[in-house]
Amino acid sequence: MLIRIGYDIALRVSAPTALVYLLQLHPSRVGDLLAPEDTTLSPPLPTDFYEDAFGNACARVRIAAGTDTVRLRNQAVVRDSGLPDPVHWEAWEHAVDELPVQTLQFLLPSRYCDFDGELLAFAWSRFAGLQPGWARVQAICDYVHQHLRFDYGCARPTRTALEAWRERVGVCRDFAHLAIALCRSMNIPARYATGYLGDIGVPPVPYPMDFSAWFEAYLGGQWHTFDARHNQPRIGRVLLARGRDAADVPITMVFGDHQLLRFEVVTEPA
Repeated sequence: MLIRIGYDIALRVSAPTALVYLLQLHPSRVGDLLAPEDTTLSPPLPTDFYEDAFGNACARVRIAAGTDTVRLRNQAVVRDSGLPDPVHWEAWEHAVDELPVQTLQFLLPSRYCDFDGELLAFAWSRFAGLQPGWARVQAICDYVHQHLRFDYGCARPTRTALEAWRERVGVCRDFAHLAIALCRSMNIPARYATGYLGDIGVPPVPYPMDFSAWFEAYLGGQWHTFDARHNQPRIGRVLLARGRDAADVPITMVFGDHQLLRFEVVTEPA
């Protein structure tokens, strides 16, 4: 199937500064584009493109003096299998001493996936006796899906996994952070993912389209997609970036005072 993706984001700035954004398709999905992404920056400003330590496509915009508003727009069409997320119940857990060394960073606490002490103790009391592998990660997703209440009105960019667990509310990034923290507590490598996810094959939701967050767990020799927010295989995920948590993959980051004026996201069958 074909999926139309895009965004229209406008920011007001008050001084010369820099804007970093991770809004380009992840390199693993660039080959699925029908044509190169049609990204426009208004006004035209010097931009440096680079790849970060996690393999994400990034850009830095150098905002000059006298610039009041920066607007980023993009539209593209992506080929997709049209199939739901794969499910592999046979995928096993690895002992830590057998894991590929590049996965070890995804076992450690990070900015938003904190799990020392209280949350670590809970994870072992709740999930240690379960069947290891896919079944254990799915049990973690089931728990997070039931434990947290999704509420845009309660969104907070500084909320950690531990705080989400205690407050029992959040948005998709909080569901992902808590599930990641619980997986890492059980010595299962887990990493944060963000991208497009439209209402394809499911009833449409009654609020504006947004980027989505989910996570990947390392089982059976490869990374697998899990989504504690929706807790069901979904069609049409289009990856933008991966990292240890949301701090590694900001959609936009302005190094100075700014105000969000417009934020529109589109992802739908083409």
